[in-house]
Amino acid sequence: MILKSLKTSLAMATVLSGLTIGSIAEAAALKISHIRPQGATIDMELKDFAAKVEESSKGDVKLKIFAASALGDYTTVQERISVGAVDMAVQPAATAADRKMQISAFPYVAENWKQAQKIYGPGGAIYDAMKELYAKQDITMLAAYPVYFGGIALNRDAVNPGDANAAKGIKVRVPGIKSFQLTADALGYISSPIPFSEAFTAVQTGVVDGVVGSGAEGYYASFRDVVKTYVPINTHFEVWYMIINSGTFADLDDASRKALVDAATKFEAQRWTKAEADQGAFEQKLADYGATIVKLSDNELAAAAKKARAEVWPQILSDVGADWGQSILDKIAK
Repeated sequence: MILKSLKTSLAMATVLSGLTIGSIAEAAALKISHIRPQGATIDMELKDFAAKVEESSKGDVKLKIFAASALGDYTTVQERISVGAVDMAVQPAATAADRKMQISAFPYVAENWKQAQKIYGPGGAIYDAMKELYAKQDITMLAAYPVYFGGIALNRDAVNPGDANAAKGIKVRVPGIKSFQLTADALGYISSPIPFSEAFTAVQTGVVDGVVGSGAEGYYASFRDVVKTYVPINTHFEVWYMIINSGTFADLDDASRKALVDAATKFEAQRWTKAEADQGAFEQKLADYGATIVKLSDNELAAAAKKARAEVWPQILSDVGADWGQSILDKIAK
């Protein structure tokens, strides 16, 4: 009698254990990283995205958001997504993993927002190229997230900001990415590669006089206390990517994958409708905070673009592979 009771208890325990494991397997809790502080635009938009995914998946997919690079800088996070240690992120492409990813930050590829959407939006030459490059790292790209056209933030007055041929004598921090270094140099600045984590202090203490590699939103989020002048010279088009580990994505059931893809598609489409206005709003925020915004004429912007394309493009093409890179630029030209 005791033996029979024990067997019954063990059987029930096994069934209950199986149900518990099954329930856990059905509900996916995904970690998603981004680089801005809590409350920033991307943080709020990801909270809305997470709520929509959870609702449409009927609770089977839940996202936990990690703001302000809490899981590591974007290069580290991309590496961790590649091996499945982090599930998802919305962030810039990390070129350390593949030099070809510099194609996303090519200077002066797009001249305006309409062109940018054709190039970086769904079906665009750079959009498709980035999707393929991510796939080689076991990463699935779900969406592109347009942010802004880049500019130059200074902790001092600008020097000949509209003359691309004039030497400025101003040292600026650039990311450790060749395209940004070459662009800063081509526009007459003295580039100094400094990690993002050290950039604010470098400007504050006078190691450098400014920053290249971001735009109004980024400078307002991370540098507004040291920005006295902002030059929106359209150095590059900043786009981040919503990415997920391919294995994690494949392990989701069909309904959960559909919920994630549908929400990502809407997330991307909505962003394209508001990104341009957001850029203007953050330029105004910098101005309200005390920065001087130096507006350049169309001719001055065109001259800067012409110089960067002539001096920078050949060097980056050599770095990413001339034939491959040129094939992308040829698609854009069409």
